[in-house]
Amino acid sequence: MKNIEEINKLSVKKILSKKKIPEFFSGDTIKVGVRIAEGKRERIQYFEGVCIAKKNRDLNSSFTVRKISFGEGVERTFALYSPIIGSIKVVRSGKVKRAKLYYLRDRKGKSARIIEKIRKTIGVDVSEQISEEPKETEANLIKNELQKENPNKDEKVKETKPKAELKKELKTEKK
Repeated sequence: MKNIEEINKLSVKKILSKKKIPEFFSGDTIKVGVRIAEGKRERIQYFEGVCIAKKNRDLNSSFTVRKISFGEGVERTFALYSPIIGSIKVVRSGKVKRAKLYYLRDRKGKSARIIEKIRKTIGVDVSEQISEEPKETEANLIKNELQKENPNKDEKVKETKPKAELKKELKTEKK
């Protein structure tokens, strides 16, 4: 016999194979696309706010989103694997030190702000290998093309002189 936990894990795998759920944490500003059925028609309404709580319990996982609508705080709790959720998009990542941000309920205005977490992706990826051949810059490529088109007109394609040399030439011309 299968445990309830095993059945839940299989259900989660089945749902994840159909739709992709991004990785987000409490403090992140997220945009949740909620499916709303109006008669025979179905539409998606977006609920954008700060994720103040996230509960990871396999199939029973849920998260709470808080937004300010017309000066009034509105919170909505969503089941993570619910068919109601059409899409989840992370708008910006927040830098917080707590898992549950219930203290934001009492705050208003600037005190309710959350600092943005800046993710840097600068540098060379480890998997890439650096080639030892020097890369040609755009200026060199343009220069080579011009020389191929007009081999006799080398005088037009000159490299610029340093400022110090130009100043010396100007002084000699004035005298």
